[in-house]
Amino acid sequence: MFLVIYITVVAGNILIIALVVADQHLHFHMYFFLGNLSCLETCYTSTVLPRMLVSLLTSGKTISFSGFLSQLYFFDSLACTECYLLAAMSYDRYLAICKPLHFSTLMNNSFCLQLAAGSWLNGCLATAIFILFMSPLIFCAVNEIDHFYCESIPLIKLSCSDTHLIILLDFILAFVFTLPPFLLTLTSYVCVITTILRIPSTTRRQKAFSTCSSHLIVVTIFYGTIMIVYMLPKHDTLRDLNKVFSLCYTVLTPLANPLIYSLRNREVKEAMSKAVSKCSFHQKNMQRF
Repeated sequence: MFLVIYITVVAGNILIIALVVADQHLHFHMYFFLGNLSCLETCYTSTVLPRMLVSLLTSGKTISFSGFLSQLYFFDSLACTECYLLAAMSYDRYLAICKPLHFSTLMNNSFCLQLAAGSWLNGCLATAIFILFMSPLIFCAVNEIDHFYCESIPLIKLSCSDTHLIILLDFILAFVFTLPPFLLTLTSYVCVITTILRIPSTTRRQKAFSTCSSHLIVVTIFYGTIMIVYMLPKHDTLRDLNKVFSLCYTVLTPLANPLIYSLRNREVKEAMSKAVSKCSFHQKNMQRF
């Protein structure tokens, strides 16, 4: 089941990247960010699922400390990058709906590149600082973690070293690098929804809401499952439930993204139908020859 999910996630996100690059009708700021998000989701899932599949198919459930830190680095940095990318996409929708006359001036190509590059750099920088402080940890007890991927808190709890500074650093980095993009996303959509509700025409209101509904669903799934995971009490009885919700934002969210954007987005569906028509046309020509 997880192998099928992984193949579907990779194929779906690569298909969206290919459509965004190949179709000139998708060469807009919104689809530029969507291409970045699809690339991120492919890498994001690839840090967890392949190692998880190995553990499920074989008896090898061990991982080296360097391997643990490597997966932790890529997973956390990509998760942090996704927070910033979702914030950039929500800000793009805010400008398009709330400030349409200034949209082309404020959201120009160079600013889009800066937002995308800043999202990737912020994610990599935040996690690099944290991994640097975690690498000297010493372990002297049973080194076993009851989880399907490498997470920082269970590793810190296993350490014999003094971890007060690392726990404080973890909290500060999480606060500094994830709270601002979440607040920006929340503020953008409060303004967007308020503006849409003020539109007198029902047709225009539905059209405006359809331009941001797909992204709003993705944001709700991503932040909703993360909040449940990290706000759920850390009792032994809720450990399995915690892993289920962790599975939602590590596996199901990347699976849902291409489905949501392809099924609820008219431009993406049109680009997909054009690509299918071109492929069938080329196949017919090849058969004639």
